[in-house]
Amino acid sequence: MTTDARALQKQVRALANPADARFLQRFFKTGPGEYGEGDRFLGIRVPVTRRLVREYQGPAIPAARLLIKSPFHEERLLAVLLLVRAYDRATSTTQVEIYRLYLSNTPYINNWDIVDSSAPQIVGRHLLKRDRRVLNRLARSGNLWERRIAVLATQSFIRAGEFTPTLDLAERLLDDRHDLMHKAIGWMLREVGDRDRSALEEFLGRHAESMPRTMLRYAIEKLPPQVRRRYMKPRGRQAIARK
Repeated sequence: MTTDARALQKQVRALANPADARFLQRFFKTGPGEYGEGDRFLGIRVPVTRRLVREYQGPAIPAARLLIKSPFHEERLLAVLLLVRAYDRATSTTQVEIYRLYLSNTPYINNWDIVDSSAPQIVGRHLLKRDRRVLNRLARSGNLWERRIAVLATQSFIRAGEFTPTLDLAERLLDDRHDLMHKAIGWMLREVGDRDRSALEEFLGRHAESMPRTMLRYAIEKLPPQVRRRYMKPRGRQAIARK
C-alpha cells in the first residue's frame, strides 16, 4: 500500500488513459468559453480514484498539499477526497487545519464534481456548530465554484434538520446567471423538500414565479406529478403555491 505522497502521484499518473482523458475533457466542458475551460485530464474514472483513496495509508494533508494544485483534474479530485476521509477521522485541531487548507485552495477546487464531493463533508460539516459568515463571503464571490461551495456546504445543515441557511442562500442567489448554480440551488431546495415539504413550498410560494426554470425543475423534481405541472406553468405559480 502506498504511504508516500510522491509515490501516490506516480501511481496516479501510471493509470492515465488517453482515450478516457479525451472523453472526460468533453464531458467536463473544457473547451473555450466553457465552465471547465483549459482543465486537463489523465483519463482516470472516479471509482479508480476512490480506490486510491481507500488504499493510501500515508498522511493525507501532505498528499493533498502536493496534489491540490495539480494541472490534472483527477489529482485535484484525489486531494479533496483524501481530505474528506481524513476530516472524518481527525482530531478537532487537525479538522481546523483541513478546513483552512480547503478554503485556501478554492481556485483549484474548480469543477462541480470536486466541489460536490467535498464541500458538504468539509466546509458544511465544519460549520455545523460554528459561525457561518464565511458562506456569505463565498456566495458573493465572482468565482462560480466558490458560490457552489457555499450552497453545497449547506447540505450538511439540511441533513441535520436545519434548512434556513439553504433557503437564505437560495433566495440571495436567485439571480445568479450560471446554469450550474441553478442546478445546485435547485438540488439543495429539493433536499429541503425531502425532509420538509412545507418549507420548500413556502419558498416556492414566494419565488417560483421568478426562479430560473432549471432551478425550479430541480427543486420540484420529487413533488407529485400534478403539483410539478402546476409549478411549471409560466403564469400563476405563486397563487398555486399558496393554496
